[in-house]
Amino acid sequence: MKKPLTILFLMLCGNILLAQNLEVQTFGHANDKPIIFLHGGPGYNSVSFEKTTAEALAKNGFFVISYDRRGEGRNEPLTAAYTFNETFDDINQIFKSFNLKKVSLIGHSFGGVIATLFADNYPDKINSLILVGTPVSMQETLKNIVSKSKAIYLEKDDKVSLNYINMLEKMDSTSLEYSSYSFMHAMSNGFYATKSPNQDAIALYKTFQSDTLLKKYASKMGYVAPQKFWKNEQYTTISLRENLENLKAKKVKVFAIYGKEDGLYSEEQIENLKSILGDSKVIYLDNCSHSVFIDQQKEFIESIKKWTK
Repeated sequence: MKKPLTILFLMLCGNILLAQNLEVQTFGHANDKPIIFLHGGPGYNSVSFEKTTAEALAKNGFFVISYDRRGEGRNEPLTAAYTFNETFDDINQIFKSFNLKKVSLIGHSFGGVIATLFADNYPDKINSLILVGTPVSMQETLKNIVSKSKAIYLEKDDKVSLNYINMLEKMDSTSLEYSSYSFMHAMSNGFYATKSPNQDAIALYKTFQSDTLLKKYASKMGYVAPQKFWKNEQYTTISLRENLENLKAKKVKVFAIYGKEDGLYSEEQIENLKSILGDSKVIYLDNCSHSVFIDQQKEFIESIKKWTK
């Protein structure tokens, strides 16, 4: 049930409808340290974070704000321009609606791209920027996926899949088709899943079988958002290195956390990120893939607590 903003500060959690009809979920007490979570995609949603991790973060002293971008997930019915400036406007509206001065931004996957660009544009509004499984270079990420997939197919002598990879390698790597097919190979090769989840992660993943909202949205990807974001922003060519260097120069605190079993990224990419941010600001976790906040939730929350002091 949606709650009016007038009773927001009496709530521990709830769903809020902002003035521009964007539905936002909150967890915790509004006087606690604010965090805004930005989900992956384009075309995905924040449900898996909310249902597994948001309340746990709130219990550790955070006011957690989470939402699906305009035109995506639960906000898919809203008219959207699918531009970065529009996402910035919506984030700024969240600041205004909740009377926020500075927040910590957690950006997961593509959400980390948006978080970084927002922080570079509005550094004075950022306490900490936390990247979670974020593609710092989309081209490096896509080519890593193709390379790893090809190695798997060669080992299996999977000639059919190798044929598809050969065709993919001849495509324009900046095209939306190249990106879409690459992520399809990543999915089919298990790049998003850890092979040896711990008991806490196993328990969290069981909620995907029982929770109605998770069942509906956990694997639901929209098709319009990727097409429109690519048309407007050419996101398949994005590199965040310059933005991250800018944030360092502006004294904005930036941290990153990745899983060693996240097949989207090579160890070399993680080392490159360490060279930008510093070794101590990048955590690389065992038994962990793309959904770091599920695969290694305790380490994730402890890291957030440390980085947002």
